[in-house]
Amino acid sequence: MSDAAALRQMIEAASRIAVFTGAGISTESGIPDFRGTNGVWTKMQPIMFQDFVTSAEARRETWRRRFAGDDTMRAAQPNRGHRAVALLVRQGKTQAVITQNIDGLHQASGIPEAQVIELHGNSTYAHCLDCARRYEIGALRVAFERDGDVPACTACGGLVKTATISFGQAMPAEPMRRAQEETMAAELFIVLGSSLVVYPAAGFPEIAKRHGARLVIVNKQETPLDDMADLVIRDGIGDVMATAVGLN
Repeated sequence: MSDAAALRQMIEAASRIAVFTGAGISTESGIPDFRGTNGVWTKMQPIMFQDFVTSAEARRETWRRRFAGDDTMRAAQPNRGHRAVALLVRQGKTQAVITQNIDGLHQASGIPEAQVIELHGNSTYAHCLDCARRYEIGALRVAFERDGDVPACTACGGLVKTATISFGQAMPAEPMRRAQEETMAAELFIVLGSSLVVYPAAGFPEIAKRHGARLVIVNKQETPLDDMADLVIRDGIGDVMATAVGLN
């Protein structure tokens, strides 16, 4: 039996499935991952949240990187992996998708916003760190290219940052609570494209397994949790998931 066929049997047998996605599901949409062979962190070091807050230079570099990748982000479209996950949601097998991704492709695939749990936020818009006022990336890019910087919040004067969770920044309480709830309810927990090294997010598959769920990991590279998984698949996420859910 193929890995995809084995996964299909597990999906058919489960009434409640938690899907946990990382950067690997979006590489087939042209968005580079972080820890792969040619990942983002092989070319540059992440900027810590405290540096963003305290250093104007770090803020400018953060925004420079964001705008440098803007064309790639805007051109990216959901791939078969995203669409397969969306089908599980439509079928009622999956109540919500837990994602480490910040690209908005799950929403673009048709999954309602309320059913996407973004552990690391979203880079398709920005907000004020003090008053949470929302800002659109396009307008900020115009200001950055004109002035070499992103302006302070027009409402309160606070720092404006993409609505993402940076290294060193506190995890968002409500998404973490919801992710815990989905994890605890799962009969089957499927990891798609995560290296499972960034905690606390990477702890959810462990929690699911400890509470009796079957664990499947689909990822190109080895992960620290492979030994506890019921099924580990190294093939491409799009092909595996499309076959497993019967996506045309």
